[in-house]
Amino acid sequence: MTPGSVAIVGAAESTRMGKVPELSQLSLHADAALNALDDCGLTLQDIDGLATAGQDPSDVVQHLGLNPTWVDGTSVGGCSFMVHVRHAVAALESGLCTTALITHGESGRSQVGRLMRAIFPSANQLNFEAPYGVTLPPTRFTIPVMRMMKETGLTLEQLATVAVVQREWAAFHPRAMYRDPITVDDVLNSKMIADPFRILMCCLVTDAGGALILTKSDRARDFPTKPVYVRGAGESAETAMISQMEDFTSSRAFRVSGKAAFESAGITHADVDHLMIYDAFAHLPVYGLEDLGFVGRGEGGPFIAEGNTRPGGKLPLNTNGGGLSYQHSGMYGMFALQESVRQMRGISPAQVPGAKISVAHGVGGMFHAAGTVVLTNEAQF
Repeated sequence: MTPGSVAIVGAAESTRMGKVPELSQLSLHADAALNALDDCGLTLQDIDGLATAGQDPSDVVQHLGLNPTWVDGTSVGGCSFMVHVRHAVAALESGLCTTALITHGESGRSQVGRLMRAIFPSANQLNFEAPYGVTLPPTRFTIPVMRMMKETGLTLEQLATVAVVQREWAAFHPRAMYRDPITVDDVLNSKMIADPFRILMCCLVTDAGGALILTKSDRARDFPTKPVYVRGAGESAETAMISQMEDFTSSRAFRVSGKAAFESAGITHADVDHLMIYDAFAHLPVYGLEDLGFVGRGEGGPFIAEGNTRPGGKLPLNTNGGGLSYQHSGMYGMFALQESVRQMRGISPAQVPGAKISVAHGVGGMFHAAGTVVLTNEAQF
């Protein structure tokens, strides 16, 4: 990909998020898409490319009345939307479409029109892990984090601090599901879900949607919104079986995806002003910081506990409150991207002053896939 050749010109979330029983999953896709179109002044007739996950793309095409020349239904869990951004850049650069729409909608809480296949079961996982009770995320993500705690010294207090810091960021956002401050003791005394995860270390379950609109950067001046340029991106996959990870203390998919994104963007870690790391559970930002190379092995937990990622810290992380406090419909990656776009536009309620480069990193399933996107508000770099 050519850094900066494609820009995000439209970005929006669904009109309502949290508990929205009056809208089906498909309607949340549509609502977010229409809001993104309003954001940049386009109409449905302007869209000739579509990508979505957890929903058959043809459902969205029919529901919105689209006639696309490029369609992507890549579904690898919550990072699918980061992967879609990378694929959309390739499609736009090669002329497969002129204006790409990426949609997300999920009735995670109300379960209205939600497809069970959106949980993304793998044949191997169903055959070789599920029979032993290793099924839902809390019973799968616990396996690697317990090993990380044993081998690197990651502590419960450090895991709890992840939730505390992200609640501090959520307090800035009127749309965040939870905004009241919490303490480390609050987290450690909350209900046990699956050792070591307490309920305040686990993601929300909400109804929500989001959408992005991308086009070639030479058209960016035609839109009322401030363009956000895609400077780099990466993707990878490892295994859908948590038991078969190469290393429980590190995600190979994270490492490969992050390296590709940084190399394609031509940046170093020192260039990053703002960071979003998918946080379905409190340990994921720790893995992300280490696997993306911001800190060394065993340093992620202390880095967060020392206050480096909180408001006023040197590396603002998950500034919307993340999946722990903002929203988590089931596939959170879209909302990490939305906050990166807001930061690059300079309109986030938790705006990082002078931010020029944002990295949004997502996970799919339980470490089975990853997607990383580097965004910038600079047309020339």
